Amino acid sequence: MTLSQATSRAEVDAIIGRALAGDQAGYAELYDRFAASLYRLCFSLLMNEQDAEDILQESFLYAFKNLHRYDSGKASLKTWLYTIAVSRCRNTYRRKRFLTVDISQWLGFELRAPDAEAPETAAIRRDAAESIQQALAELSPRLREAIVLRYGQGLTYREIAEVMGCPQKTAESRVRLGHQRMRRSLQSEGQGLLEELLKV
Repeated sequence: MTLSQATSRAEVDAIIGRALAGDQAGYAELYDRFAASLYRLCFSLLMNEQDAEDILQESFLYAFKNLHRYDSGKASLKTWLYTIAVSRCRNTYRRKRFLTVDISQWLGFELRAPDAEAPETAAIRRDAAESIQQALAELSPRLREAIVLRYGQGLTYREIAEVMGCPQKTAESRVRLGHQRMRRSLQSEGQGLLEELLKV
């Protein structure tokens, strides 16, 4: 753990301590600190804004009710919150069919074309993004989770393993397999954009 990570964890622990002591502002501060990334995770997995918002609220409600059970010695609060949210997302996407969304929304990236991009080039980029979107939609939920946690949220393989409840080697394997399956699904222009997005 780096010094900045240790400092950040100490700050979060202090906020948790205040919240558990009855300071409502502590809960609000925790929400403000983690809500955006947690929403992005939920949206990436569920591909539906309302479902993502519902799971975000459910996850925080559960987390705040059980905050006294959180052990900072076992995992960071972010990892604990992600574990709660992923569990609830799994329950939701078992029952629902995925909707297609723009790839930039899906991974939380913003794809910007150059200002002077020719219409032909813009069309190629659009087609490539659609290809990637389709490839993502074809992944199994477990592989999609691994890809989102790794590339959309920037988690380490150890953190992914904690969130997904599997060994680290399994997490690494799911990320690798998800990437391989996406690559096989794509045309050449889609592969180029995939490499650019995932930096692999």
